[in-house]
Amino acid sequence: MRRHDWGSAAAFVAAIVTSAVPGFAQGYPTKPIELVVPFVAGGTTDNIARLMAQRFTESWSQTVIVNNRPGAGSTIGTAAVAKSAPDGHTLLVTTFAFAAAPALQKVPFDPIRDFAPITELAALPMMLLVHPSVPAKTLKEFVALAKSNPRGLDYASSGPGTSTHLAAEMFNTMAGIRLVHVPYKGNAEVYNALLGGHIKVHFSLVPSGIAHVRAGKLRVLAVTSTKRLPYLPDVPTIAESGFPSYEISSWQGVLAPAGTRSDIVAKINGELLDLLKTPAMRERMAREGADPVGSTPQQFSQRVASEIDKWSKVAKAAGIAASK
Repeated sequence: MRRHDWGSAAAFVAAIVTSAVPGFAQGYPTKPIELVVPFVAGGTTDNIARLMAQRFTESWSQTVIVNNRPGAGSTIGTAAVAKSAPDGHTLLVTTFAFAAAPALQKVPFDPIRDFAPITELAALPMMLLVHPSVPAKTLKEFVALAKSNPRGLDYASSGPGTSTHLAAEMFNTMAGIRLVHVPYKGNAEVYNALLGGHIKVHFSLVPSGIAHVRAGKLRVLAVTSTKRLPYLPDVPTIAESGFPSYEISSWQGVLAPAGTRSDIVAKINGELLDLLKTPAMRERMAREGADPVGSTPQQFSQRVASEIDKWSKVAKAAGIAASK
């Protein structure tokens, strides 16, 4: 992959800001809309895409297809959208992986130049979980425990390049400790190992692990958001526990191919912001453990640019950056 100039992020944001002047999007949509989800069916992102499809169909009387195109860490479906016609009829519904993948592997697209951000849909907070046999009861005690172990503590992830992987690597760097990566093929395998005590540390999406925490089968030491979570009010953030710049949430967002007219982007954005206010979408997101966001194209472009920069630095510091 050619070397990305992450410094061009500022120019990318400026271009979005100056071009995103709302118009009337006359004639849009004129044919079926394809929502490409670069993950398997049945997950959180797929579920939300299907609510989007229903909304677009009802609002615009146009057929909407959800096309699951998983593979290669989400890059297969993402690359397909990058090559699509920039007319608003092919959209990418994706996650945190969009910003992380280019830092970890060669990808057949440029996340800055090849896409027009539309909105961030939701943020999914994470938490640091340990098996009850781990003696640490606080994050400070956990860091001390990790530093006292010369070979490091093993931690589970749901796969290389996932938020569960990079959350741990970022904490490694900030805390000056050694957590050793043990990748699994998905959440089901992670929790089998974690609940069985075969591996004892995991940075988890909140909805994946909250039931086990409430049942006393796992212990949560801290959450990764900037503020405490209302449903875990006694659990501190990592930021307030001595690492003020630490923050990660797995997010979901919608992007179009670069060159999509700004009035079409604005029309899609407005429809999605209205969708995020509906009881059905809020109920679905609550069930998935996601917090609705609903940003402007400008705000989401800034979010994407900062996330790409963040994970490029984390990957380099952790020695897992893609060769250029």
